[in-house]
Amino acid sequence: MAYFNRGNARIYYEDKGAGEPVIAVAGLMENTAYWDLTGVADEISQHFRFVSMDMRGHGYTEAEGDAPGFDCETVGEDIIALADHLGLDRFHLLTHSTGGFAGVRYAMKDCSRFASLILTNTASFTSPVPGDRKSIDQFHDNFAALFENLDWETMIAGLKDRPGPFFRGIVESENADEMLATALSMAKRNNRFVIADFVRSFYKDPDPRIEGLRGITCPVLIVYGTKDDLFVESSRLMAKEIPGARLLEYADIGHMTAIEAPERLASDVLDFLRSPA
Repeated sequence: MAYFNRGNARIYYEDKGAGEPVIAVAGLMENTAYWDLTGVADEISQHFRFVSMDMRGHGYTEAEGDAPGFDCETVGEDIIALADHLGLDRFHLLTHSTGGFAGVRYAMKDCSRFASLILTNTASFTSPVPGDRKSIDQFHDNFAALFENLDWETMIAGLKDRPGPFFRGIVESENADEMLATALSMAKRNNRFVIADFVRSFYKDPDPRIEGLRGITCPVLIVYGTKDDLFVESSRLMAKEIPGARLLEYADIGHMTAIEAPERLASDVLDFLRSPA
C-alpha cells in the first residue's frame, strides 16, 4: 500500500503499469476500487502507467485536524502534489463525478501539467443543487445525514427501491445485483461518518464558471450516460464551452460508467489517450 504525506493528509494511491502516466480520481463514496474492481485500471495499465488516488475523506486516505481540506481547491492541489511526489511533469488526468469537479476547476486555473483531461459524469460546478448558500447547505446536510444513519449494507440494499440519480442506471440494468455488490465492496472502504463530513464541506458552488471553461487549453474528453440525470446538461455545457472538447454519450447508461460499462469506458479512454490532440 502506497501513501504520501501532504500537510495534514496521508494520501493513498495505487500505481501499476508503465508508459505515459494517467492519474485517476473518482467521486463521492468512491475510491481506487472504482477503477480497480471494474477492470478499468487493469485494462488501461496494459498500455499506460495508471495511478489512482483516494480523495481526502475517502478510502484509505486520512486527513486530520479541524481543517481536513474537504474542498475542491485542496483536492485539486492534492492531485498535483501526487504528480510531484512521483516526479511526473505532465500526466493525463482521468476523473469521475466529484473528482471531476476538482479536476476541471484546477484546469481553469492552470492546465499546463495536464497532457489531457478526461471528465466522466461530472460538471464544472461544485454543487449540483442550485440556490443560495443556506438552501444548498440544508440540502447537503440532509444528504450527509443518510450516511450517518444508514450502514453501507442498508444503504446499498435500499437503492433497489430508491436508486436516486446516481444509481438509476445500475438498478435498471439486468445485472443490477452484480453491480450493486461491486458498489458495496467499494463503499465499505470508506468511513461513512467521514463521508458525511465531506458532503457538508465540499458541495458549495452552483456556478459552472463558463469563462473558466473557455480558458482550458489542454485536450479534453467528456463522457456521460443518458440516464445520469444530474450530469447530462452539465456535460453538454462543458463540451460546448471548452475549446475543442470531445463528447461521448452512452445511451441507457447512468452515473457509474466504470461499473455499468467498464469495457466501453476503458476502450474509449485508451483511444483518446493515444491521440488526445
